[in-house]
Amino acid sequence: MTSTTNHLMTAYGTYALVTGASDGIGRSFATELAKRGLNVLLVARRTEALNLLSQELESKYGVLCPVLTADLSNESDLDYVLQHAQQLDIGLVVCNAGYGTAGNFLRNDLNIEMNMLRVNCTAVTRMVHVLGRQLQGRGKGGIILMSSILATQGTPRSANYAASKAYIQTLGEALQEEWRGSGIDLLIVAPGPVATGFAERSKMQMGQATTPDIVAIESIEALGKNQLIHPGSLAKLMALGLATAPRFIRVKIMGFIMGGMTKQLH
Repeated sequence: MTSTTNHLMTAYGTYALVTGASDGIGRSFATELAKRGLNVLLVARRTEALNLLSQELESKYGVLCPVLTADLSNESDLDYVLQHAQQLDIGLVVCNAGYGTAGNFLRNDLNIEMNMLRVNCTAVTRMVHVLGRQLQGRGKGGIILMSSILATQGTPRSANYAASKAYIQTLGEALQEEWRGSGIDLLIVAPGPVATGFAERSKMQMGQATTPDIVAIESIEALGKNQLIHPGSLAKLMALGLATAPRFIRVKIMGFIMGGMTKQLH
């Protein structure tokens, strides 16, 4: 048993919840947590993919991986997830589900933009409030919030997505202070480009990108030790470069970068 496994079991117990678990970063989180001996409640929209992942993880690691099919933009689906989560001794919550949009804000579909806010912000807020109380009752626990390198400045051609991640970033920072001494560890994860289905859904063209496994592994290793991480060498480099620039310059830099990634949408 590794030191990380020991820490996870001691600090968070035997059950984790991962949203957006069917692919990408969520799948990597679920796999890494199961590998370390935690049972994982798998939540996503794609039933078949979840069932296959559950079977794989249970067979390979001898853990329990129950499946909940849910669209977190839907209030009744979110209720369904929270009701089931409260019936388990969830000690670690990975709020990974989310998606992005790209291109000129006024040309984008408003319904898609508003739905993104329901997934990226509203669902996360409800989960953190309800399950945060559950962790508070346990006297210990952990929550991982997925922010982005885009969250610390306005980002032209990804305006609404960057704003949604800025919400997560500031929520997480405030809760870290509110929960100081509570036994609840809250980690904010702010990746740069990651090689997942995210780019395809948001219609962006990515060049260099880190892998979902690196995001999950670095996050799990940092939980309980750090408050904010930028997983992967590219994200670390981008964060370092942006940190020294005035905010209005960061906006222009990110606009230039996103302009290149979304040039096919112009």
